[in-house]
Amino acid sequence: MGAQLRVYKRRIRSVTATKKITKAMEMISASRIMKAQRAVAASSPYADELTRAVTAVATRSNAKHPLTSEPESPVRVAVLVVTADRGLAGGYSANALKASEALTGQLRAEGKQVEQYAVGRKAVGYFAFRNRPVAKAWTGFSDKPTYQDAKEVSAALIDAFVTDTADGGVDELHIVSTEFVSMLTQNPVNVRLLPLKLEETLAAAEEQGPFPLYDFEPSAEGVLDALLPRYVESRIYNALLQSAASEHAARRRAMKSATDNAGELIKSLSRLANSARQAEITQEISEIVGGASALADANAGSD
Repeated sequence: MGAQLRVYKRRIRSVTATKKITKAMEMISASRIMKAQRAVAASSPYADELTRAVTAVATRSNAKHPLTSEPESPVRVAVLVVTADRGLAGGYSANALKASEALTGQLRAEGKQVEQYAVGRKAVGYFAFRNRPVAKAWTGFSDKPTYQDAKEVSAALIDAFVTDTADGGVDELHIVSTEFVSMLTQNPVNVRLLPLKLEETLAAAEEQGPFPLYDFEPSAEGVLDALLPRYVESRIYNALLQSAASEHAARRRAMKSATDNAGELIKSLSRLANSARQAEITQEISEIVGGASALADANAGSD
């Protein structure tokens, strides 16, 4: 019985240590969520206004630009999926990968070849385990992306988009990321960045009010050449920030659940340890009483 009590105490110590770790991770994630939310709030107005400006140039001029022109028969498309570098974030990475797989299946059903791009070690490991090639991957900044990281990602994607498909380029660019809605809700979303869907962006831009009058210098084509790369960078940066906030929120929720479960397990193990200790004490008392009774009987017989 003593051995069983030692087992319970050892498990209680182990679970208590785990609870301290998960509680610390929960508090760290909670503090980082606020910073990530502020970064999202700071980047969204710039991205929205840049999208509005690009839409105005594309719709208010006769300029033809490869980043806004719909290909007649798209053959190859690029899909960028954003996941986490680390685990312990619940279903955050799994949900993004699931949405990416659904989009990839849809594109392949349409007869298109998919070039996979990945952000985060979870996505890299996912595709490596399935022996599926990845055109390019980026890791190490999923929880705290910078604008320089977004520029590096967008540069590779724009280069693939402007390259002819015969030379390994792509006709479309899609991004699968996670939208931060609230501390409890984070939704995986997929967006086609290029070519720009003028109907959708025009409707979104018009919700903010009528377009101002623009003068294009030196030309509408020159303005698009300058704005569209910035547009892609800003949208990817915003997606990375949204995903980072979602990652921290998912990790905080997962660690809180783990901490609560550890507390319940400690209570359960404590009750079992108490029962084992009571049973051990009862057995010892029974042995003492039995020994004393046997000794008294022996003394009575000798008399």
